[in-house]
Amino acid sequence: MVDLEQLKNAFRKFYEAEPRLFGAPGRVNLIGEHTDYNDGFVLPMAIDRQTVVAAAPRDDRRVRVHSLSVEETREFDLDGEGEARRGIWLDYVEGVARVLESRGALLGGADMMLSSDVPVGAGLSSSAALELSAGLALISLSGAKVERVALALAGQEAEHTFVGTMCGIMDQLVAALGLRNHALLIDCRSLKVEAIPMKLEGVAIVACDTRVKHELSSSEYNKRREECARGVELLRESLPGIRALRDVSPVEFERYGASLPQPVGRRCRHIVTENERTLRAAEALRSGKPETMGQLMYESHRSLRDDYEVSSAELDALVDIARGVKGVFGARMTGGGFGGCTVNLVRRDALAEFREVVSREYTRATGHQTDIYVVEASDGARELELKAAG
Repeated sequence: MVDLEQLKNAFRKFYEAEPRLFGAPGRVNLIGEHTDYNDGFVLPMAIDRQTVVAAAPRDDRRVRVHSLSVEETREFDLDGEGEARRGIWLDYVEGVARVLESRGALLGGADMMLSSDVPVGAGLSSSAALELSAGLALISLSGAKVERVALALAGQEAEHTFVGTMCGIMDQLVAALGLRNHALLIDCRSLKVEAIPMKLEGVAIVACDTRVKHELSSSEYNKRREECARGVELLRESLPGIRALRDVSPVEFERYGASLPQPVGRRCRHIVTENERTLRAAEALRSGKPETMGQLMYESHRSLRDDYEVSSAELDALVDIARGVKGVFGARMTGGGFGGCTVNLVRRDALAEFREVVSREYTRATGHQTDIYVVEASDGARELELKAAG
């Protein structure tokens, strides 16, 4: 947990100014993987781990940012030319600032300090947490008016333009709109968001970090997008009305999908079936049916492993180990793949055994250690207030 008082004190000492605090959460996606950039459905939840930005306005248009995690200070001038795709953490902050300004928000300069307990590279979207917390800080200090969905879209464009990852909208949207004790069913075409109550009494959401990130993750991610787009082109010959794979029903895919070349056919099959699983999972969550939800999670992982081919030996090991622990309803990889985390549905009275077995067996199977986080559904980006003592 980020110590807000400690962050404030560090800011005062570093900048000799009084800051305001802004936070945005990481997320775990319960189901609906790689469907977001196919105009489909996703079911993430914001988690109780966040990036916090302490910030104070400046008289000029310079933005200075100090990161406590890497003990590094960088800066840029909003009146100067923006730099993109440098491969540094400042790309996320400068990117969201430049995009907000390009969309009409007049920002002032700021002194900023970052602190986070969202693990980097774990598939819990530390990048969206940074984009949204920094963006909210800048618009709030400047008195600019930006709606939450517009802030999320600015974060996504920053990722595309300044970072170079062609991500969907899910991560930024859940970081902006997350709701305590709820998951969000997001229609990634209309951006309609439905809050789904987490009716899972006695059941915990647990993320297990492989602590492995394979280098091909970014290039393969963009390649999957191209394969899906190719699938739409080919399916449009039989289904001329479709705009994206979201428009193809499982029945239609059964009829026309066999004509697709491989691996394009497998990629499309994952997206079509994953959209259906996501809608069924939202209903299972709403109805308090962890067994149904868990089975859909296992099916999702199998599809991601075999059809979309974005899993890894480490992710597969974590899912297989979890499946053998009593009290586990379901498990799957979450996030872009090739490393990062699994998400698990575990009975709370089985958590101690789950931790022990998964930690031991994962190390035995892979030689790596895993970090295990029990996460709660949390609120989205907001200004934070220190609780008064007593």
